[in-house]
Amino acid sequence: MTHPEQNECAPYYHTYISQVREGDIIKILENQLEETLQLLKGLSEKKALYRYAPDKWSIKEIIGHVIDVERVFAYRALNIARNDKSELPGMEQDDYVKFAKFDDLPLTDLLEEFRHVRRSNIFLFKSFDEEMQMRKGIASGCEFTVRTFPFIIAGHEKHHQTVLRERYLMMTE
Repeated sequence: MTHPEQNECAPYYHTYISQVREGDIIKILENQLEETLQLLKGLSEKKALYRYAPDKWSIKEIIGHVIDVERVFAYRALNIARNDKSELPGMEQDDYVKFAKFDDLPLTDLLEEFRHVRRSNIFLFKSFDEEMQMRKGIASGCEFTVRTFPFIIAGHEKHHQTVLRERYLMMTE
């Protein structure tokens, strides 16, 4: 799967895609999974509840958000790859986090869930042939090709890795 072109999704999503280096997106997703798990390794339950400001998400909420977004984008990829012409809805990320109650879940469960979601999606993305990768569909009122989704997922996770390093993990030591 090669890097998507500018016309394969709305310009906003290229803020994520542009964060993903050239290379095998499957390997990138595999490596990124291990990087994120390593980044959060040894974090206590108390530290996982840290917020750098009262109106910001906790570390657990960020992890849950990354899981939710990956699920939504993988479903979009599946839907479009299977040539379903249904227009897919958007998602309100703040509501997803608010109603998920991620802070009530054990950190170990969230990290294990992330591992399983990512591994499952890697198998999904590996199953898409070139024809499927180039299929187009509508989600959140925007046109996407299937191949944009693994790159958006990787860029979104990279964004949150950076936020965790710069605003959370340095402060919880």
